[in-house]
Amino acid sequence: MPQTRVDHPSLDERTARGLAARDLTPASSHSGWRPATDRPDPVALLEAQNLTREPDLVPVRHGRMMVSPFTFYRGAAKIMAADLDGTPTAGLVVQLCGDAHLSNFGVFASPERRLLFDLNDFDETLPGPFEFDVKRMVASFTIAARNNGFSKADTRLATMAAVTAYREAMAEFAGMRTMDIWYAHLDEDELMRGIRATVTGMEDEAKTKKGGRAESKGKVEKEAKAARRAERRAEKTREKARTRDSLQALSKLGELVDGQYRIVSQPPIIIPERDLGATYDMSADEVGQTVRDQLRAYRRTLQDDRRKLLERFRVVDTARKVVGVGSVGTRAFIALLQGRDAGDPLFLQVKEATASVLEDHLPKSRYRQHGERVVQGQRMMQAASDIFLGWTRGRDVNRNFYWRQLRDMKGSAVVEEMAPFGLTYYARVCGWTLARAHARSGDPIAISTYLGDDDTFDRAITDFSQRYADQNEQDYGEFVEAVRSGRLQAVEGV
Repeated sequence: MPQTRVDHPSLDERTARGLAARDLTPASSHSGWRPATDRPDPVALLEAQNLTREPDLVPVRHGRMMVSPFTFYRGAAKIMAADLDGTPTAGLVVQLCGDAHLSNFGVFASPERRLLFDLNDFDETLPGPFEFDVKRMVASFTIAARNNGFSKADTRLATMAAVTAYREAMAEFAGMRTMDIWYAHLDEDELMRGIRATVTGMEDEAKTKKGGRAESKGKVEKEAKAARRAERRAEKTREKARTRDSLQALSKLGELVDGQYRIVSQPPIIIPERDLGATYDMSADEVGQTVRDQLRAYRRTLQDDRRKLLERFRVVDTARKVVGVGSVGTRAFIALLQGRDAGDPLFLQVKEATASVLEDHLPKSRYRQHGERVVQGQRMMQAASDIFLGWTRGRDVNRNFYWRQLRDMKGSAVVEEMAPFGLTYYARVCGWTLARAHARSGDPIAISTYLGDDDTFDRAITDFSQRYADQNEQDYGEFVEAVRSGRLQAVEGV
């Protein structure tokens, strides 16, 4: 096998690359965004995506996107990918998440059973310019803040916090040793310590304001109380995540029939294999056998020790299960496996992996199988990944899937309930996390040099985010009108 040459530039050469990028694409050039004059119809882009999706679920996807401009943005990665094409980039490539909006971050269990905060969705992952992820993430904070009714000042504060945290974290990683970057992570204790320290600081500030102006004192006290509420909510999210495992999933998704557990039927969200025959023109037995054949192929993509572990379980039942917003309509299944007895369940999730929305605008992945593309991108970006992460082809060889545990102490922030303090703190955490993910695959020294040590890049990305939030609201209005006119079908509340 031919060997690929690996370059090892010096620190000076890496710094020079960042400086050259600044000359070619100034940090300020990311401001002033305007939609292209030949911008594609956003509704048409969604219609094109729908052609390969499950026809009965497409209206469910539309219904979820109709809830607000924020939920629309979550499902509009393809639209933004087209808008990012042609925007200024510094030529500094990283492994992109591809859909780094704020709801695609959360907590999950490491193999050592510690809760980690990290990116958790990689359907669109692909190598590309780091700015694509930064703009997708930061704009999501502007859109979420508007959705929550924040003032312009508070919206700008949360937006700036995300990009500033990214720039400052990248500077931190630029000064770290290579292995230290690889092992860097944010676990539950660090997360809670950071929140508590911030809350304590705000409460101390409130105490020092006792003799000050009543208006100023009242504002600080109000912010301190909001911070304390955010701390309690974070603790509740952490405790809830610890209960989310396969045993808890069995209590929600399983039913005991004749001494054997099976997956409950809750159409259209959950349709067990026994009811799926008509959907796929297959008998229930054929559906079940297909999943079992896929399981055997999937096991071969795991490390030997993990494959041996998985072989201790047998498949009990499978079902189609609708997930997310942007993913609705792609094929997604769950499989209930059993270990020593009925009280030893393991739920796996099987998600269809289609071409990344970025592949129309960036070089295609080196991995021809999109399931492998997702898995390898996730392993590159996450501090620790699911031990059962693997991939396979479908019964239809033109379809690709990736596998993982359905619930492994996963938890996510309820963004819609966040006050300004909570969203701003969350923005800083997400900014740090995205920088750490990019530093694993990209060159943190070159990127940090490009970003600089002032706020020029921060202000430019904040300007972009405000402009893109305006465009997102306009696109949302056109989308809603397309539903009302009958061009698109939508089922709300599902």
